[in-house]
Amino acid sequence: MFTVDQIEQAHQKVQSGADFPNYIREIKSFGVKGFETFVFDSHTVYFGENNFTTSSDPKYDVLDISDQTNQEAFIAKLKAHQRGETDYFTFCTDCSQNGIERWVVDLQEMTCIYYDKKANQILVEKIPS
Repeated sequence: MFTVDQIEQAHQKVQSGADFPNYIREIKSFGVKGFETFVFDSHTVYFGENNFTTSSDPKYDVLDISDQTNQEAFIAKLKAHQRGETDYFTFCTDCSQNGIERWVVDLQEMTCIYYDKKANQILVEKIPS
C-alpha cells in the first residue's frame, strides 16, 4: 500500500494548479483510488484497495468556511489557480471565502467534485489525463 510520505513527495512537485494532472497520474500509480481534502485545514484522507485509508496531517491553521457559496467567484479563482496564478494556500483561502468546504477526487472516474458546507455539489470537473 501507499504512504502519506509517498503522496507528499509527489505533491512537492506541484507548484500550481497547472501541475495537478501530473500529480494525479503519479499518485494513481501508487494505488490511490481517490481522496477527500478538507479546506478548513487541508488534511486529506486517501483511499486505496480493500478499504485501505490513510490521512495526512493538517497543512495550516484552521480557515473559516463561508456559509454563503459563491459558485461564480469560486470558479474564477479555480481557473486562475489552474493557470498557475496562485499557490495552494491562496487557493484554499479562496475556497473558504467562497463557501467550498471540501473536494473529492475519484481516480477511477477521473473527477474532482467540490462541495459546500451543506454537501451540495458546486462543481464537477473531469481531470485531464
